[in-house]
Amino acid sequence: MSRPCTTLAAILVEQRQPLVLAEVALPRALDVGQVLVEVHYSGICGSQLGEIDGAKGEDRFLPHLLGHEGSGTVLDTGPGVRGVQAGDKVVLHWRKGPGIECAPPAYDWDGRRVNAGWVTTFNRHAVVSENRLTRIPPDSDMEVAALFGCAVTTGFGVVQNNAGVRIGESVVVYGAGGVGLNIVQAAALVSAHPIVAVDLFDNRLALARQMGATHTINANAEDASQRIREIAGAAGVDHFIDNTGQPAIIQLGYALTGPQGRVTLVGVPRKGHDLTIHSLPLHFGKAISGSHGGETVPERDIPRYQALFRAGRLRLRELLTHRYRIEQINDAIAGMRSGEVSGRCVLLM
Repeated sequence: MSRPCTTLAAILVEQRQPLVLAEVALPRALDVGQVLVEVHYSGICGSQLGEIDGAKGEDRFLPHLLGHEGSGTVLDTGPGVRGVQAGDKVVLHWRKGPGIECAPPAYDWDGRRVNAGWVTTFNRHAVVSENRLTRIPPDSDMEVAALFGCAVTTGFGVVQNNAGVRIGESVVVYGAGGVGLNIVQAAALVSAHPIVAVDLFDNRLALARQMGATHTINANAEDASQRIREIAGAAGVDHFIDNTGQPAIIQLGYALTGPQGRVTLVGVPRKGHDLTIHSLPLHFGKAISGSHGGETVPERDIPRYQALFRAGRLRLRELLTHRYRIEQINDAIAGMRSGEVSGRCVLLM
């Protein structure tokens, strides 16, 4: 396979500004543990919107590349790489897997250094750390495979590993975006009941019903707190899963869960936006905890979820509601912000 010298990339140059599309020069040689991948498809996660907006504070690494879920083909490998080889189809993910964690690469943009982490996917070709790649069968649906980088693995991991949802337990999923929809789907697979999806957009709630939500609430149109209480009953909610990162919603979930209820935080509050809770219930069985990508183990979980998809048990094509070229990435981001994008949008490289 020919090795490109440059690639088209979407660069975060300044926070709270559109990404800049430009040709950047790839590193001339691969370092230990580095893998050159031709990216076929990339998802866009809410985490990238947070990076653009500066949700975690000042960004010390500008300009840099973005994206942490995708699918592609390995073009070349650096010294020490044993897990993948040229020609392999792979999922690109941000959770660590087996293999070497390399030094993060740097790209050149007309003499200016462009930083990157161990994985980026908003670029047609990416130098990725070996431990951020999982090999998949050559006949895999590569468009769907991109979702295994974050949306699917995080959503299913939250239900299985963080919340530990059991048959017949009630679940409220606040925020029905790409990850939230997979949380709904995973909750349905383990026979949770009821499953309540809450969002601000009716198109996302309609998709949530397809994924298995038994009840949906548009928080713009009705009092979500009152409606959840009516659905859950006097015992309260067993599991409240927040994807918004908004302290007021997290505190609402804490109030709505029962004495033994569990609040799981997927969304991350902006820097300086802290929670205020009465902690006494924590001493008597109530729990609140954060999720780190659903505590996914990529080499274990990606093959399992892919097998379920092949068996027709997972509805993932339905989640791919919008497709954009990489040149349209700022339009895709605007669609996510406005609610026009109901499921997961993918970038075609």
